Amino acid sequence: MDIATILSHVDHTLLKPEATWDQIKTLCDEAMEFNCATVCIPPAYVKRAVDYVQGNLKICTVIGFPNGYNTMAAKLFETKDAVENGASEIDMVINLGFVKDRKWKDLEEEIAGVKAACLGRPLKVIIETCQLSDMEKIKLCQLVAKVGADYLKTSTGFSTGGATREDVALLRENLPESVKVKASGGIRTLEDAQAFLDLGADRLGASALVGEARKAQA
Repeated sequence: MDIATILSHVDHTLLKPEATWDQIKTLCDEAMEFNCATVCIPPAYVKRAVDYVQGNLKICTVIGFPNGYNTMAAKLFETKDAVENGASEIDMVINLGFVKDRKWKDLEEEIAGVKAACLGRPLKVIIETCQLSDMEKIKLCQLVAKVGADYLKTSTGFSTGGATREDVALLRENLPESVKVKASGGIRTLEDAQAFLDLGADRLGASALVGEARKAQA
């Protein structure tokens, strides 16, 4: 297990509603120290974080978070605002009600619209696997691939469950190589992180792994 390699796949994350700028600043410092892929932070802090890191770290933010039931117009505005503020990557939550209603065309239009608004920045589509059947997960794999999103992400971390080994394996099996998997939610140990990478995840959303890496290196 190579800790540096694991951390290079981590979106070091702080999305709690009560997050303060001092906490976001510390998150950025830690991510730069450990060479994380990005920090994933609330939209309100994106511009300040971009200014703070001065190009030394990618800044990821979330759209329609955490429930995903915003209108498409609202998600598009959020995305354009994040891009204008300097976000490097975008993680959007889909409308789960549309999945349950089998409104696949509406979902496709929503994801495609946000993808276009990213202006070439990577888009990760959060599908909240804990709320879905395997059939729905597979259908969403097909939809995300069709639209051309860059990642399919398991979870917000705010619902009833996070990433599972079974879900990551299922998503990887049903996605083309062009779409990567982000495992997120409940990844608290370096051993868990390595297991998800071994199953085919390319990115890990986590808040605890930098701390675990620091302890391991002590």
